[in-house]
Amino acid sequence: MNPVVLDTNILLDIFVFNDERVAHLKHAIEAKYIQAIASQKTLAEFADVISRPLFKLDGQTQSAILEQWQSVAQLYDDSNLTPAPWKCRDTDDQIFLDLAYQLRPAILISKDNALLQIASRAAQESILITNDYDAFKLRI
Repeated sequence: MNPVVLDTNILLDIFVFNDERVAHLKHAIEAKYIQAIASQKTLAEFADVISRPLFKLDGQTQSAILEQWQSVAQLYDDSNLTPAPWKCRDTDDQIFLDLAYQLRPAILISKDNALLQIASRAAQESILITNDYDAFKLRI
């Protein structure tokens, strides 16, 4: 089973918007059918995003969302990550790329164009970067 890294937009779809398109992915994560990986920096990024006024989430709801994600994700210590050889134009997304690079072979599910543009180069290092919510079913 390949580790799966989920960027913040995917986590929003799962835990904030309850988007039906991610129902299979959410079930796979909750059932621990897949190895969903988070790190201190990816958790901090997610916490920062859901705290923004745009989402209108009170502190208790934010805490519940973070606890829900942490209860199903495997925590990877990112203090000594080997940086990916590619730089993401969106610096906030670099941690997801670095984490997937460290875990390779890995799958990084993202809707971020800056990450998706790196997909062909990442594939050469056994990293599938995709916006396909069902990519966790693939073996790379």
